[in-house]
Amino acid sequence: MIEQFIRFCVVGGSGVFVDFGVTFLCKEWLRLNKYIANSLGFLCASTSNYIFNRVWTFHNADPDIAAQYLRFLGIAAIGLAINNLGIYILHNRCGMNFYLAKLFSLGLVTFWNFFMNYFFNF
Repeated sequence: MIEQFIRFCVVGGSGVFVDFGVTFLCKEWLRLNKYIANSLGFLCASTSNYIFNRVWTFHNADPDIAAQYLRFLGIAAIGLAINNLGIYILHNRCGMNFYLAKLFSLGLVTFWNFFMNYFFNF
């Protein structure tokens, strides 16, 4: 489980670049609402993370990819709610920089996503 968690974190690290890149593009360039931008970034990162985690982290060959991907997105959706709540508390209530609040929130979501996928998806 430790090796898989390390791989999960490596995959998640690549997802951070996708997440922050899409979020920055949507928030700063397209001027979308920060929570919509955050959600789009999170969704794009979740999709790339699903692919890498399926193949590399968990070495999963379940032929029912659609059902597995939907479970992954369901887990990620709850993670997104945790992420947005963390951003709301840290950024709106505590005055922390938006991107720093997002980074701290992603740290919490990492544990949620790993354990839920470990026990219920892969």
